[in-house]
Amino acid sequence: MLNTPTVSVVVPTHGRPDLVTRAVRSALAQSVEDIEVIVVVDGPDEATVVALDAIADARIRVVGLPERGGAPAARNVGVQHAHAPWVALLDDDDEWLPGKLAAQLDVARTASAPLPIVASRLINRTPRAEFVIPRRLPAPDEPLSEYFTVRRGLFHGDGFIQTSTIMAPTDLFRRVPFDPAVPRMQELDWSLRALSHDDVALVFADEALVIWHQDENRPRISLHSPWQAQLEWLRRSRPLMTPRAYAALTMSVISSMAAPTRSGKVFTTLLREARQHGRPGMLDYLTFAQIWLIPPDLRRTLRDMVLKRGHRPPAQPLAAQPQPAQPADPITAQPARPLTTQQQPADADTLQS
Repeated sequence: MLNTPTVSVVVPTHGRPDLVTRAVRSALAQSVEDIEVIVVVDGPDEATVVALDAIADARIRVVGLPERGGAPAARNVGVQHAHAPWVALLDDDDEWLPGKLAAQLDVARTASAPLPIVASRLINRTPRAEFVIPRRLPAPDEPLSEYFTVRRGLFHGDGFIQTSTIMAPTDLFRRVPFDPAVPRMQELDWSLRALSHDDVALVFADEALVIWHQDENRPRISLHSPWQAQLEWLRRSRPLMTPRAYAALTMSVISSMAAPTRSGKVFTTLLREARQHGRPGMLDYLTFAQIWLIPPDLRRTLRDMVLKRGHRPPAQPLAAQPQPAQPADPITAQPARPLTTQQQPADADTLQS
């Protein structure tokens, strides 16, 4: 590559050629054109390589791995191949809106921290509805572990970060790599570890810049992770979060993974964990109770009713989609512009079930 790109886009993938080509095309369509797109094919996958070869753009580089190691390991490989000072992550089943990188670079230029993590809001698209998250941005001096995890409503959280929204300095990704042993909440794990460094801060582009496709009928590793392994991760990560955040994660995410066991012993174990090592609030107890007492399908239906989610209309082509209006930014106190029924901000399903 003759010229150093401004941003290296890292896309891990395996076995989903139709999805990854959609993701890659959304990266190539960015208004910032001096980028490279590094697609890390996680293990032998001829169909994906052939599909990517059919995209005639010299900015694409395909890195094939001899065996599967998982998305976190593939992201780390992609970062090692990056030439740009910034790396932006893109999951193979997501899409970017055309102004995504430009907006984040604008935010990065005004950041005071030497190594800013630049995130954004996103459009969460499911077969049932479409809405914008996170519901709000962090308040000044709010512990970020609590922003990510603590609920303000029985069926939803307010804060959130997702992999495809993250852009950060390449040096930071190399200093703090993703942990291949964490199957779920990889972006939360990485963010908490990165933010523990004094020269790192989290900043947001206020717009919704990513389309997060959540096909509820498509298997996701994040929805089938053993609760015991995730509890061990939580215990290892306790120094990175406040007691309030620790209790919230135990009583929401870990509990939602463990509840299908219908085990009284597991119920007691998690309740004790939250009380001994965390500081649960009343809403955490209510969340814990509804996760264990209400079946997941009924819980989703009740959540949709409470949040007034409507059915999503047929999707427009990406290029034709307008930028959705946003909720008010609690930091700048700018007036809110109304959202449509299908774009109401809601909970982060895979973080706070």
